[in-house]
Amino acid sequence: MTRDILVGELSESELLARIFPRLRSGTSVLLGPGDDAAIVAAPDGRVVVSLDIQTQDQDFRLLWKNGYRTTGFDAGWKAAAQNLSDINAMGATATSLVAGLTLPPATPVSWVEQLADGLSAAIEFLGATGCSVAGGDLGRGTELSISVAVLGSLAGHAPVLRSGGRAGDQLALAGTVGRAAAGLALLESDVPVESLTIAQRELLDTQCRPVPPLAAGPAAARAGATAMLDISDGLVRDGARLAGASGVVVNLMQPALTGLAEPLAPAAELLGIDPMEWVLGGGEDHGLLAAFPPGVPLPPGFTAIGSLLPGNATTAPVTIAGEAVQASGWDHFVL
Repeated sequence: MTRDILVGELSESELLARIFPRLRSGTSVLLGPGDDAAIVAAPDGRVVVSLDIQTQDQDFRLLWKNGYRTTGFDAGWKAAAQNLSDINAMGATATSLVAGLTLPPATPVSWVEQLADGLSAAIEFLGATGCSVAGGDLGRGTELSISVAVLGSLAGHAPVLRSGGRAGDQLALAGTVGRAAAGLALLESDVPVESLTIAQRELLDTQCRPVPPLAAGPAAARAGATAMLDISDGLVRDGARLAGASGVVVNLMQPALTGLAEPLAPAAELLGIDPMEWVLGGGEDHGLLAAFPPGVPLPPGFTAIGSLLPGNATTAPVTIAGEAVQASGWDHFVL
């Protein structure tokens, strides 16, 4: 049996030589990996930029409690998906990304190669066909860390901000909420990954390889969306952010929430958890929450889940059928 080559056994140049051929290229990058910096076309004259970091044992575990091992492919896919979603939430399309890796010397080189494959595969699968991997950086450290920055283009239209919502707007969701949180609960449970049903495993996969609706952001912008944001930290927490920025109250419809909870039953019944907790507080599905003027037909992929109302966004930013909801969701600095 062949032993895995470790990162600490290669020079930086040797490791890069294994990574570069796996990275996706495209027409937006005029000069790619190999120089001190990349050169990326910006025909719109404006560049949308987003950055996210994943750190071992903070954002992911190499070995989860239920026995699932995070592959390099998982890590690369998720790093691409969460950044592409932020560009999407501005109504823009991604044009290029750069990645920075901090690697312990004992990291298998095959894991890093899989990460490069995951980055490229996510870009292709999610439909970000104009996005290239333009380069990045490698560093040595005591824990794995993956930083990805994505550049995007607005293609001539105005960005959709969180602050444009108005009382009377209809509120809609593209993508899903709660599935990734259900998957995380399964990963952190005592239920062995091998014993999960197909439906339960699909929820776990949503946490490890999220599928943001990348076509929905530009479609919402073209349809006249007044406000929009990526749901990365939970429907209530991110809804409160939109409410605060727009000076309105986000009012959610109970039937819509119930419909979002139903697909989570396979995990909820197994773990004895109310699936509504995941719907309201679970992040990392990277769905889109968007507001549209009243009467405007919702673009494909969006489903009505509520409305924006006049009110005090400071004291009760999110309500369900008019009743205030306690803020919930992910916060990086609260343990």
